[in-house]
Amino acid sequence: MPVAIVVALVAAAGVGPPEPAFPGATWERCAPQAVGLSAPRLDAFRDYVAGRGCVVRHGTLAYAWGDIARRADVASACKPWFTHFLFRALEEGKIESVESPVAALEPRLRELNAALGFKDRGIRWRHLACQTSCYGVRERPGEAFDYSDYQIALFADTLFLRVWGATWETVDDDVLHPMLTDLLGCEDRPTLTAFGVHDRPARLAISVRDFARFGLLYLRHGEWNGVRVIRAEHVARATTSAVVPDLPRTTGEQAEMIRGQRSLGGGNNQTDHFGSYSYAWWTNGVDRTRARHWPAAPPDTYGAFGHGGIRAMVILPSLDLVVSWNDARIEGRDMENRALELLVAAVTP
Repeated sequence: MPVAIVVALVAAAGVGPPEPAFPGATWERCAPQAVGLSAPRLDAFRDYVAGRGCVVRHGTLAYAWGDIARRADVASACKPWFTHFLFRALEEGKIESVESPVAALEPRLRELNAALGFKDRGIRWRHLACQTSCYGVRERPGEAFDYSDYQIALFADTLFLRVWGATWETVDDDVLHPMLTDLLGCEDRPTLTAFGVHDRPARLAISVRDFARFGLLYLRHGEWNGVRVIRAEHVARATTSAVVPDLPRTTGEQAEMIRGQRSLGGGNNQTDHFGSYSYAWWTNGVDRTRARHWPAAPPDTYGAFGHGGIRAMVILPSLDLVVSWNDARIEGRDMENRALELLVAAVTP
């Protein structure tokens, strides 16, 4: 059944979702049919995705497969967590604006690329979060999209070590846990040092059931069981501000970076934005040809994806649904779209 028809039937049924529910020390669990999901169709979804994962509807854990308590790296799906703490820093007064210059806290940026007019002095926090800083390539900030793990490492290091004043030895205890995961009641001790403090720090290791809690927080517009964790307007900005479809992709011609600049894992110019990249979240936007990113999913769908879809957490607000998976066989946008098509088909209005 086409997704538009599913969403329309849910609305036409005249029955809204129950009052928002949140997990306590553990997830409340129910049979899929109790929250309007088809178990056989979820089985088909599971068989296609593989790995391990869970499906949450109306705040209740309705379906799971594999070891959902296993904590593991989620690769680039960690990036929306950085923008979460960027907006929290804004709320705490640690930075004035997402338009504030990053060089105020990372002064080495001021001395780069003299032959290019010291272009990196113009990098703003928004540029880093949206991968438009052009750090390490020749375009000026905002002129092109460059999906770059050098840029993301600069973002993470400046954000957590300078804005929040942590070290990689203390970031979990000083920032991640008290400011977020303890508030959500995460069960499996997420960490921002998935491989240790000396190997790509800022990579997030988390279980699929704990990642689903983060998704539920955003589905509930930043409120968690009566506690405001992040402002609703910042949730909206983070997840609905995709770069414009016509923004060019970088040519990839290299430019000077800070000496010794590390990477979070990969290089630069790894992918296009497809009109669907918003503060490190992937959204269901339209590309330069006006084709939708995931045509089988509701237009309001957005998610965090790592290793091309092998690791992911996806939120479907119009269906009041969150799904999280890891070590899946999903690779690439076509497989992501098919997985979401199978998931939407499991909704039984």
